[in-house]
Amino acid sequence: MKLTSSPQQLMQLIQSGHRVWCHSMAATPVPLLDALAQRALELQDLTVMQLHLEHAESICTPELQGHLRNRCFFAGESTRALINSGQADYVPLFLSELPKRLRSGDERVDVAIIQVSPPDAHGNCSLGISVEATAAAVQSASKVVAMINPQMPRTHGDSFVNIRQIDTAIECDWLLIEHPYQEPTKIQQAIGRNIAGLIEDGDCLQMGIGGVPDAVLEQLADRKDLGVHTEMFSNALPRLIELGVVTNSRKKKQRGKSVTGFVMGNRALYDFVDDNPSVAFLDIEYVNDPTIIARNDQVVSINSALQVDLSGQVCADSLGTQIYSGVGGQVDFVTGAGFSKGGKSIIALPSTAKGGAMSRIVPTLAAGSGVVTTRAQVDFVVTEFGVAKLKGLSLRERAEVLISIAHPDFRDGLISKWIG
Repeated sequence: MKLTSSPQQLMQLIQSGHRVWCHSMAATPVPLLDALAQRALELQDLTVMQLHLEHAESICTPELQGHLRNRCFFAGESTRALINSGQADYVPLFLSELPKRLRSGDERVDVAIIQVSPPDAHGNCSLGISVEATAAAVQSASKVVAMINPQMPRTHGDSFVNIRQIDTAIECDWLLIEHPYQEPTKIQQAIGRNIAGLIEDGDCLQMGIGGVPDAVLEQLADRKDLGVHTEMFSNALPRLIELGVVTNSRKKKQRGKSVTGFVMGNRALYDFVDDNPSVAFLDIEYVNDPTIIARNDQVVSINSALQVDLSGQVCADSLGTQIYSGVGGQVDFVTGAGFSKGGKSIIALPSTAKGGAMSRIVPTLAAGSGVVTTRAQVDFVVTEFGVAKLKGLSLRERAEVLISIAHPDFRDGLISKWIG
């Protein structure tokens, strides 16, 4: 490994035509992205592949058109407008499949840009708070460049990268990206209570980030022997681990450990996972593999949606033709939970959008919307107004139970449109 003195010098390794993978989520190495944006102006036809980058505005500016193009497997705040204007590419893909495409070369990686902890006595750095598909990118890349950051936690699992795998690096003491805890809203708390009513002792949980997952977890202090096998988790989970609610003692896979692909949250969360062998950060090809998920009993997956139509189709990545987020791991976990003994999959959403001006439960999805989870896969749909169990229901029965959990202001309109 060769150490360089500046991010700009580090980026000299990148050449025209390269396909670059960037470490994602809260591990986004923002100083290196800023240097990449400067370097790109000297080059042509760069592709930056990303799962989801935080604070990536520098590589999304208009002057980079023709120099750098983003290839996104999940749209974020920085890339959403570019995707919808045709200046960036969105690839709809189950998250479990992304590492396979990187390793096979179907998604070529010339350079992987990563952020890691300092090496230990054996030369092993850690990808820290975000293993996701970056572990596969490091294994597949022709060259690896790294930002070595003493702020990065040293996590256990598939996170280790030896200095022999790193071509060039820079040492940079830089504060990690945080997502502070925010008190769930009243609507999120109501949704959380409804979901919590479905969770039993011994369940193995998958949840994401935000007010609804936090609201669910806050309701579970009286449960016993919960497990965690999840794509990601955030600030509310450590409390349940410390209370002894989450023990992972009934899991069949990685018993005794909370399994995740990445975490996003505050510094207290990052300190919790630092050198904590009870939290396993594993390759997302394994974490999100439905056949692995299903080997645990009582898997409960909790995922969000933008719209659900009266037949149970779930739109989660777009608003009409406008891409909003991504397919991600929703279908991976819906499928895994469906094959898990005693498993449940839950789609959670507020009943309305735009400040109550429109219903999220609709007769038909908005024109151009993509179906992420099909109506044949949906088990439970939850809003602040209740729980609708769809599995095994006819189209008529589905419409009836979904209307019953829609906002009261829209129920008559949904009935008339469905019957009409």
